[in-house]
Amino acid sequence: MLPTLGDFRRDQLAIAALFSFLGFQYATWASRLPALKDRFDLGGTEVGLLLMAAGVGAAASFPLVAPLMRRLGARRLALWSALALVAVLPVLAAAGSYPLALLVILLDGMAVGCLNVAMNAQGAALESHYGRAAMAQLHATFSGGSLGGALLASGVNTVTHSVTAHFAVAAGLGVLLLAGSRPRVLTDAPAPPAGEERPAGGGKKGLRSLTGASRTALVLGCAMVFGTVVEGAMNDWSALYLTEETGASGRLAPLGIAVVSVMMVAARLLGDGWRNRWGDARMVRVGSTMAGTGLALALLAGGTWPALVGFACVGLGMATVTPCLYVAAAAEGPGALALVAAMGTTGLLAGPALIGFVAGHSDLTTGMAVVAASAVLVAVCSAWVRFKEREGEPVPR
Repeated sequence: MLPTLGDFRRDQLAIAALFSFLGFQYATWASRLPALKDRFDLGGTEVGLLLMAAGVGAAASFPLVAPLMRRLGARRLALWSALALVAVLPVLAAAGSYPLALLVILLDGMAVGCLNVAMNAQGAALESHYGRAAMAQLHATFSGGSLGGALLASGVNTVTHSVTAHFAVAAGLGVLLLAGSRPRVLTDAPAPPAGEERPAGGGKKGLRSLTGASRTALVLGCAMVFGTVVEGAMNDWSALYLTEETGASGRLAPLGIAVVSVMMVAARLLGDGWRNRWGDARMVRVGSTMAGTGLALALLAGGTWPALVGFACVGLGMATVTPCLYVAAAAEGPGALALVAAMGTTGLLAGPALIGFVAGHSDLTTGMAVVAASAVLVAVCSAWVRFKEREGEPVPR
C-alpha cells in the first residue's frame, strides 16, 4: 500500500515529540539554574562550568553514538537516551553537592548527544521515506518544547519553589511525550545506497581524516559549529547587548531574544516549503549570509531599534540552516551525523562562553561581531558541501 499524507503526518508528529521533548528537558533544568546556584552557593565561574559540563558530555558522546546507532538503530537509541534524560531530572534535584551536580550534567550532555543524533536521523529517514521536506518543522518543535519547559518552570515556581517538585512534574510530562511518540517512531534510519559512496568535498572518494570522518562531514561539522555558536550566543547575550551597548530599558531588553525566537520559529514552520522551492544549498548560503550581514550592519548603526532589526535577520536567516545541515550529514552516514551533531551541540553550549570571553577582553559589541562573522563562515563552509536535493513526488492524499 502506498504511503498516504495521513501516514506522513502521524510519523512526523511522533518524531516531533522527540524534538519537543529535548527542548523541554533542557529548558526545565536550565530554568532552575538560579535555584541550583543558591543551593550550592556558586559564583559565575562555577555556573559557567556547570553549563560547560553539558557541552563536554555532548562532545564525549561522539565516539559512542555511531556504534550505538549501528547496534541499536535510531529508534531504540532515541527512546533509551530520552529515558535517560527523564531520569536526569530527579537525580539532579537530589544532588547534594556541586561535584555531583557536575557529573549529572555531564551525563545529561552525553544523553543529549545520543538523542540529538538519533532524532535527526529519524527526521532524515522521514524525508527519505515520504519524499517530503520535514526537518525545519521538526526543529521548530524543539523551540516549542523549550518554550513549554520555560512556561512550566514559571507556573510551578508560583506554587512552590521546590526543585524536586518541579522536576518530578516535568519528568512525568516527559514520559507522557515519549509514550505518545513510541508507536510511530520510524524503525530504520537512512543509509547510502548499496555500493555507492558519496564523494567528499571535491569528489576524492574515500578521503578520510584521522577520525575516520569524510572531508564533507568535517566541513559540515565546522558549519554546524559556527551556526550553533550564533544560535547559542543570541539566546544568551542579546538582552545584555541591548542594555549594556544600546542603553535599552529593562522593558525593551527581553525583546532581543523574543525577536530572534519568534522569527526563527515562524521561519522554521514555513521553511520546508522554502526548501522545496529553492533547495537546501541556497537556504543555507543565503540564510547565513543574511544573518551575518544583517547583524553586522546593525552593530555598525548602533542603537536599540537597528539591533532588533539585526536580530530579526539572524532569526530569519539561521532558521533553516541547522535542519539542512543535519539532512546533509545524515546522507553521509551515521558516523558523519554523529560527528556533526556532537560538534553542533558543543558549539551551542560553548558559544555563549566564547562570546563572554571576547566581551570580557574588549566589549560586547566586539563579541556580537564574532557572532556575525560566525554566521558568514557558515556560508563559506557550505560552499564545499554538495547538498542532496530531494527526489520523488509528495505522498498522495
